[in-house]
Amino acid sequence: MSAQPSRKPFFAAQPVASPARLADTVSDAIAAALFDGRIAPGEPLPSEGEIAKEFGVSKPIAREALRQLTSVGLVFTQQGKVARAKALNGETLERIYGYAVRSSLTRLREANEMRRAIESGVARLAAQRREKAGLAAMKLALDEMRAALGDPAAFTEADILFHLGLAMTTGNSMIRVQMEGMRSVQREVSDLFARRANRSTADWQATVDRHKALYEAILAGDGALAERCISRHYAAADIASLEVAGKAKQGTSRK
Repeated sequence: MSAQPSRKPFFAAQPVASPARLADTVSDAIAAALFDGRIAPGEPLPSEGEIAKEFGVSKPIAREALRQLTSVGLVFTQQGKVARAKALNGETLERIYGYAVRSSLTRLREANEMRRAIESGVARLAAQRREKAGLAAMKLALDEMRAALGDPAAFTEADILFHLGLAMTTGNSMIRVQMEGMRSVQREVSDLFARRANRSTADWQATVDRHKALYEAILAGDGALAERCISRHYAAADIASLEVAGKAKQGTSRK
């Protein structure tokens, strides 16, 4: 009986430099396979035993490597089933930012400042790249924002879609992940802004108009104008939202 050919290594395993980093080395190699497309989203990973054999480590080490990848959202596991790859997304970042912005007004201000700094550069790059899928998402979001005037929940979701479309327009998957991660910040700020007691129909329309101006600047390929549009948007909308948050905080402290 002829010997069966050995299976081709799946992860291009490298020698482990330090025993203390066994699980890290294994998780790095698996992550590389996920990022470069050797394992597609939803596809099962090799079993713990196969991973252990390929890297020359024990099953507990292979299990720890999978646990690390699960904790950051690159892999999902179910009891008694093989681990499967997940699509790259900002889910973990979104949870972290959500905890932060709900913890204090200071963290909310910092997160809002982060968004402004990041999106200024994103807007300029989006105007250079103008990826069609992103432009389509931004246009759809504008339509949904117009239809949601006066409806805070629906308007917030349309606003989030617009900014995700902005990220997609860059064609950069890491920027998209970062924007997905910032959804919890955006949702918190948008909800605060929607709670303003004196918000009129004109206020809602002005928000739509600011987004429309940004979309048109990107469509025209004008990066400098797109960056200015982002600055105007934050000056008008998010600062007002933080003022609402500050008043709410003061009211709570007086009780």
